[in-house]
Amino acid sequence: MPTLAYTLFPTALGHCGIAWSALGLTGVQLPERDEAATRARMAQRHPHCAQAAPPPWLSTAIDAVSALLCGAPRAQATMPADLSDLVLDLRGVPPFHQRVYALTRRLGPGQTISYGELAQQLGQPGAARAVGQALGANPFAPVVPCHRVLAARSGAGGFSASGGVNTKLRLLLAEHAQFNGPGLFD
Repeated sequence: MPTLAYTLFPTALGHCGIAWSALGLTGVQLPERDEAATRARMAQRHPHCAQAAPPPWLSTAIDAVSALLCGAPRAQATMPADLSDLVLDLRGVPPFHQRVYALTRRLGPGQTISYGELAQQLGQPGAARAVGQALGANPFAPVVPCHRVLAARSGAGGFSASGGVNTKLRLLLAEHAQFNGPGLFD
């Protein structure tokens, strides 16, 4: 069963997109340069579905992503912690990527790890580059929080979303990221 539909929603960083099937989320799109560009990207990524009003179960996901992007604390009773409870439809996602995404989803807001450390946790210490490629293909950012994975020696690394590394750093700032001291950017 393919993606059923997608919708756009406003966040502190701009309009995001979210697509779904009967099994869960099929994609999340971080903001492009404007709402029209985000809509065009969603239509490109999900060409056989239309924009539609989200079903009621999707409002939790939209609220959680919006809260994460503005850096607001999530209300424990109304939103899943760290977006990890949101169900993903992983059909078509390669098995290695699924393993990378599962480990990445365990990182809480403000936590960071390097590509190499993530490869170590996967039991494949030489696979840092493959981890980076899997995260570069991540169709679920920020639900799969690839922005929390950094290059070695505290480098930001790459980021495939619109705005590149600047967007990655904005997401980490919104989360009050910690890394080797009081704050990643202190």
